[in-house]
Amino acid sequence: MRIENNNTFTQSSAVLSTGKIGNVQLPDYTDFHFNTKTEPVMSDEGYRTAIIEQAKKDQAAGKFQSESAGFRNLVKSYVSAVSPDRKRMISQGLATVFKNNNQQPKTLNLIDYLLGSVKYKKEVKNVSYAEFNDSNGEMVATYSNGSWTFYGTKAENARESELWCIYNDAWNNAARESQGNSIASIGDTTGAIDLSV
Repeated sequence: MRIENNNTFTQSSAVLSTGKIGNVQLPDYTDFHFNTKTEPVMSDEGYRTAIIEQAKKDQAAGKFQSESAGFRNLVKSYVSAVSPDRKRMISQGLATVFKNNNQQPKTLNLIDYLLGSVKYKKEVKNVSYAEFNDSNGEMVATYSNGSWTFYGTKAENARESELWCIYNDAWNNAARESQGNSIASIGDTTGAIDLSV
């Protein structure tokens, strides 16, 4: 984790939050784009069936992917099963920073910074920038001047791509079936039209 304080830039954006540590509003982990580790609510085969059924339902309703609340809920649940525990990492990281009462110098020693002995820069009790990495070294989130940004891990991205493939296949099959039924009924009525004019 790398943390800095830089008061030269400020962004004003509303932060939906589940609490606060120091001056940092914690992210809303229920937000569609901000996953944290959760236990799967069903088996992978159960998810596959639910994804296919959701795709059929969405196609019939004329919705596709994120236009559907059911799809968004499935994505969140399916991907969160392989997500890092962002909630724990962020909470523990920030708690550690704010427990440390040692003021860091305004000017960092470049050698210490390059050697990794300086992990964060903190002035007073305000943090304006922080990066959070998982145990694989993948960046999973950043905090910058009141805004949170989520970064998907390789495992999360692979699982989400897998879900899209299942969903898109099922949605396209449902669309073909729907068009096939429409074409058959149109074909039946056109056969009754008198073409001798």
